[in-house]
Amino acid sequence: MIFSNIFFMFRFLTVVLLIYYIVPYKYKNGIITIASLIFYSWGEVKYFPIMIASTVVDFFSSQYIEKNRGDIKKMRRGLACSVIFNLGSLMFFKYTDFFISNINNFAGTSIPLLRIPLPLGISFYTFQTMSYTIDVYRGKVPAEKNIINFSAFVTMFPQLIAGPIVLYSDINEKLNTHEGRITLDGINEGIKLFIFGLGKKVLIANNVGALWTDIETMGFGVVSTPLAWLGIIAYSLQIYFDFSGYSLMAIGLGKMLGFDFPQNFNLPYISKSVTEFWRRWHMTLSGWFREYVYIPLGGNRKGLKRQILNMLVVWFLTGFWHGADWNFMLWGLYYFALLAIEKMFLLDWLKKHPVPARVYALLTIAVGWAIFYITDLGMLGRFIVKMFSFSGGISAGYYFRNYFVSILVGILCSTPLTIRFYEKYKNNNVVMIPVLTAIFLLSVAYLVDSTYNPFIYFRF
Repeated sequence: MIFSNIFFMFRFLTVVLLIYYIVPYKYKNGIITIASLIFYSWGEVKYFPIMIASTVVDFFSSQYIEKNRGDIKKMRRGLACSVIFNLGSLMFFKYTDFFISNINNFAGTSIPLLRIPLPLGISFYTFQTMSYTIDVYRGKVPAEKNIINFSAFVTMFPQLIAGPIVLYSDINEKLNTHEGRITLDGINEGIKLFIFGLGKKVLIANNVGALWTDIETMGFGVVSTPLAWLGIIAYSLQIYFDFSGYSLMAIGLGKMLGFDFPQNFNLPYISKSVTEFWRRWHMTLSGWFREYVYIPLGGNRKGLKRQILNMLVVWFLTGFWHGADWNFMLWGLYYFALLAIEKMFLLDWLKKHPVPARVYALLTIAVGWAIFYITDLGMLGRFIVKMFSFSGGISAGYYFRNYFVSILVGILCSTPLTIRFYEKYKNNNVVMIPVLTAIFLLSVAYLVDSTYNPFIYFRF
């Protein structure tokens, strides 16, 4: 089940919110847990035990750590239980066939692949629950004593499948609040954010994404250079509005339930460097790796050489986290190289020359998205050659005419214009109600009429 779905909006969400608002506060976390488990099990019921096991293991691991506070050996034992279970689950379901395939390729063996479908959201919720036990071990947060409250944190359906990655410290006070969690202002803002996120996903991402799908269908190797660039621009817009739209819907749903989730995107395509881009893109994932990998490795406290090594580890893991294919590791190392170059000497120059800096950032980000999407390394090489060889192929003219308006809208909405509009008119019902109504009705009409409604981050 996804948010940009007629059934979710008009049946599941309507029923859940109605029950949630009616029941007394002491039962609300239980309603969140039950609703979230139903949401997760919709089409994925066979992985229901994994979600339950993750909740139980991390709950009792944190209790064991708290109970043995001061006994480092026992505390480490509790932490190890959580980390091994979470990383073990992620490695088994996501990477087993990757390792088997590579063993077969390099050793000439014929070990059969397990072909296990990837449980939805496992990359997100394993990181989220693991961060909780790490924070309990560090003494940053107390161990949650109520398993229902903890279950609500782990399974909370707005951010369960694709984030934003919510730390326990972000919402623990609200989880334990029995009065004042839900306000009319919060519900009102949540509805606005959900509708704007829905519009980003359905009206922009789906429309520009259709162009990239057309190019993939015809084959990356047969397109002309202009069409290759038109396609990668379309994909850059699609993945941004698809993921940021979904994140905005999640944040809106969180506010409807009385929780404040962290921001996940901040206009990444206005960046003047790759360094700035990664401060604006998927901010909760970047923050997670900074807090739980980069800083524990030493961060920037041990000199430039050690900092570069720490960055290499973080970006290799970032690429590996995204998928079990070599192109994802190449993508992570590509960004490591760019960030290391900026760190060593380029960043100061970029800060002094904003126009070429923006061009550089957009070009490198576009190439990065090609590496990110195309899993066949041979085809990836041919596509990148197409991007820079000025070679012929299928013309871009027809596709440019058909998708010009969608791409233009996507580009304009990637700038601060939409943020400024929202901040200026968010409390002006005369303006906001017609705009929200139009976005919602157009989105629903599109969903009713179209079968093209992918969600890119379900791959991860």
